[in-house]
Amino acid sequence: MTGDTDFRRELGQQLRVDSIRSSDAAGSGHPTSSMSAADLLAVLLDGHLVLDFDEPKDPRNDHLIFSKGHASPLYYSVLKAVGAIEDDELLTFRKLGSRLEGHPTPILPWVDVATGSLGQGLPIGVGVATAARMEKMPSRIWVLCGDSEMAEGSIWEAVEHAGKQSLANLTALIDVNRLGQTGETMHGWDLSSYGGRAEAAGWNVLEIDGHDVQEIEDAYANAEASDRPTMIVARTKKGKGAKEVEDLPGKHGKPLSDPAAAIEELGGERDLRVEVKKPEGDAAIHRFETPGGEMPTWEKGEEVPTRKAYGVALAALGARRDDIVALDGEVGNSTHSEDFKNAFPDRFVEVYIAEQQMVASAVGFQVRRHWTPFASTFAAFLSRAYDFVRMAAISRADIRLCGSHAGVSIGEDGPSQMALEDLASLRAVHGSTVFYPSDATSTAALVEIMADTAGISYMRTTRGATPVLYDASEEFQAGGSKTVLDGDDVTLVGAGITLHEALAAAERLAGEGISARVIDLYSVKPIDHETLVKAAQETGAIVTVEDHWKEGGIGEAVLAALAEHSATAAVRILAVEDMPSSATPEQLLRAAEIDAEAIYAAATEIVKAKVES
Repeated sequence: MTGDTDFRRELGQQLRVDSIRSSDAAGSGHPTSSMSAADLLAVLLDGHLVLDFDEPKDPRNDHLIFSKGHASPLYYSVLKAVGAIEDDELLTFRKLGSRLEGHPTPILPWVDVATGSLGQGLPIGVGVATAARMEKMPSRIWVLCGDSEMAEGSIWEAVEHAGKQSLANLTALIDVNRLGQTGETMHGWDLSSYGGRAEAAGWNVLEIDGHDVQEIEDAYANAEASDRPTMIVARTKKGKGAKEVEDLPGKHGKPLSDPAAAIEELGGERDLRVEVKKPEGDAAIHRFETPGGEMPTWEKGEEVPTRKAYGVALAALGARRDDIVALDGEVGNSTHSEDFKNAFPDRFVEVYIAEQQMVASAVGFQVRRHWTPFASTFAAFLSRAYDFVRMAAISRADIRLCGSHAGVSIGEDGPSQMALEDLASLRAVHGSTVFYPSDATSTAALVEIMADTAGISYMRTTRGATPVLYDASEEFQAGGSKTVLDGDDVTLVGAGITLHEALAAAERLAGEGISARVIDLYSVKPIDHETLVKAAQETGAIVTVEDHWKEGGIGEAVLAALAEHSATAAVRILAVEDMPSSATPEQLLRAAEIDAEAIYAAATEIVKAKVES
């Protein structure tokens, strides 16, 4: 039936009917947002999408991403139409235990990423398209966007980047149905308001009637022949085909009140099946040469910034593994991802000052399964992309993030550049791993561990140089720590810059007969419960110190670990509590009372209190 106009119209009606039926069965959902885009999907399935639903991991497959994830009834109706699910499952929509969640997630093998937080599908699609092009695969990425989400800045980051890269394998379908959740969208049916901006960014733009199957067909054929990314801006009607809801405000996010009447109006239930084209040709992706080599090593006592060690280690890892790809937000000379860029420019993606797109691209790369993406920028700027990180966890994505220039120790640049909440925010992400190395040796080891760590992993690196503490033979692990100095009277727990301050404080304490144990908490999450509980039991007093706000940081992580095991000890948390300003790193550490002097004073006080009690 491929290319038959009547079949495509009927298929579009079936998709509408099934969107109504599934939402009615759930008692909730977004059928009207699904109905507006039904014809766009009917034509796509019948002759343009290339995807083997029996082999969703085939690297030759196209990708279909619903950026407007609330239109999930349409997506699930598509799955029924291609035979991926049956009608019985379609009607389990939004029910406990169903794979058909309110917004699509990769619980379904055909869903690449979770969507539902608007403005994310197109940026991720840019990442998928970039990865497919690097692999020299024929895959086309089709992204369905809603007009409401076109107000999101992340959409236009994606448009800029796709245009800059001339991603001809990317097609964005903009469902301009005019109505948002509370009323008319910002631009209504002004199609040029979307297309004009995309055209200026280098896109091939087509404005069409989104319910005219021939116009849709012609637009898809044009997109497939274009040497640029294509934006198809389609004028549609929300709730198309059912007079109860068609082009009416106030109907968003609700099942129809009279679904039977609407279904009859749409011609009744159907059970059409469409044979989606399967990919052909060589399935072997392009592989990159890897010269091999060893991971870097440093001499103990050598002064090396951990941010520099990150870049050197990443480049060394890239020399051994062709799946490593690096992305950076135009600060590669500071994060030192430029070491990777200089060695492997074909596996480096410059995302410029667009942190949402950077994280989205990393998520897009891992969708293609061959890739192990590392994305880096100043730790403070990752907060701009936090929703993408949060959604990446829902996507069960495997990405690695590195945030440099964290804390007051960066010095004169001032508080706008000082990440002081990153440990808390990344710890809060489901299934995340959070590393905070204190020297170059541990940094290199942890970079290698991150490459093989599932989920979202984050490394916090330090701007200033710190002495190398460990021999190259030292072993590290997620959930580990290092007892750098043993002692019986008090335990000092630090990471990054504050570990070195703790060691200086311990030396001064030793001169006064106080034996301090110093723990390098390089793995903040998961945390080393055993070592911390043992320290609490054996010393009875703990001082934690961190270049971070008190809320959600190392101190609270330590307290939670102790509480979980009912371990008791006197605990003092040293953290940044007042808004910092511009000054030297030494002055700022002193002002925040997280330097060696403050640690010494806190340890002396806590030991004295312990003795007196």
